[in-house]
Amino acid sequence: MNAHAELPRLVRELRELTGLTQEKFAAKLGVTYPTINRWENGRARPSPLALKQIEDLLISLGDRGQDLLEEFFMKES
Repeated sequence: MNAHAELPRLVRELRELTGLTQEKFAAKLGVTYPTINRWENGRARPSPLALKQIEDLLISLGDRGQDLLEEFFMKES
């Protein structure tokens, strides 16, 4: 993953891209609302499992999630 310092932006942009509130986004990922809030505010980082779920969600969005997918999950050559 690239740009670890940018994780709060990734979480916020993905949530906004899906049009979900923090509460609904938390439910979609199987975490709590305070967890999403901490991720977005940079007070906590998603676990490896949560990052995989975020990556899978971006993949499922197709073209809409492609930019974030490439920025955060594509391996550098």
